[in-house]
Amino acid sequence: MQLHPPAPPPSWLVWITENDIRTAFNMAPRLEMTKEMRKLGWTVDLIACGPIGMHVVQGTEIMCFPRPKTYLISNMIFHLHVIRYILRNWKQISVVMFSQLSAPWILPLRLFRIPNRQHPVFVMDTRTIPMEPQDKATFKDKLRGQFLLLMNKSASWLADGQTAITKRMAELLAIPDKQLWGIWSSGVNIDLFCIAAKKRKWPCNNDPVIVIYIGTLNYERNLMTLCGAIVEANKRGMDFILWLYGEGNEKKDLRAYAEQTDGCIRVFDAVTNEQIPEILAHAHVGTLPFPDEEKYRVSSPIKLFEYMGVGMPILATKVVCHTDVIGAGDYVFWAEDSDVNGLFEALQKIWQARSTLPSLGEKALCASKNWTWGSSARRLNCALQYGLSLSRK
Repeated sequence: MQLHPPAPPPSWLVWITENDIRTAFNMAPRLEMTKEMRKLGWTVDLIACGPIGMHVVQGTEIMCFPRPKTYLISNMIFHLHVIRYILRNWKQISVVMFSQLSAPWILPLRLFRIPNRQHPVFVMDTRTIPMEPQDKATFKDKLRGQFLLLMNKSASWLADGQTAITKRMAELLAIPDKQLWGIWSSGVNIDLFCIAAKKRKWPCNNDPVIVIYIGTLNYERNLMTLCGAIVEANKRGMDFILWLYGEGNEKKDLRAYAEQTDGCIRVFDAVTNEQIPEILAHAHVGTLPFPDEEKYRVSSPIKLFEYMGVGMPILATKVVCHTDVIGAGDYVFWAEDSDVNGLFEALQKIWQARSTLPSLGEKALCASKNWTWGSSARRLNCALQYGLSLSRK
């Protein structure tokens, strides 16, 4: 019997993000994945914007290069630092992974590869598409959206391979099968979030049910509609409080509306990743009120997994990014439609079943164990190993 040689061990991954470690609250996926990939044996250099040098964020080392505020040339300066770093370590690097925003700077580096030596390989990772609604998108938003789509098309013939956040995202962008190395979704740090779950005090008969949303407070997130449903539910004898945490272009309008609701809607500033588990531990139901639109269908909302990981039932609209994860799970209260009436009916179900919220929360926590950052890292590891095996042929 012919024996196959063992797969070579993981090696050096340079992972580029355009986030600024001083201001970005969406670093959690890359921080958590960096930790998990290092556990799998990879040497991971996570590169971000910030004061030049090595920094430690939430226990994870990050290499930072400056991105000055000078318009137009800021990204060029940042990426020139990154390019110099890659070229200096060229022979040791196995994989360079980047997003659409870095593609025009990083993809030309493939021209520096020596024939018959395919390392490093260049992999574009796509986790988002343009989110702004056309009627509210600025010229800059539209230009950025066209740029992202152009980079996705360019990667199909310039990158060595691609990864995506969901299979639906890969299908939407028509990533060729031979280029699609793998899919890795969002996840949750179950150890961190499940500890917070133990602190929750569930509502008694006369207590309000606290519904929470943590994320981007933009118009397209359907949050004003959710506010209307909360107010309508309370008018009909129920008792809900809605907490909204985050930043976004609708925040000012949400705050103005909240001031007229006698405290049943409260809008707070964005919080750090470390604060999220503690805040979720003091709420009862996590909510995802997104409309059934293409940009949400292809996504993998991190808050879904965090709500589950902290042991919360969920109010969610029937968008496939939610149904694909939850399936037949009974810890969710589905809104059949994303309008006020659809969300109100889901709130009505929550109110009628409020005595069961603790047991539903336990089911959500149990289900979250299938959606950890560790499992996502294993999928990414398989994807990169697959791509490296192709380059050795």
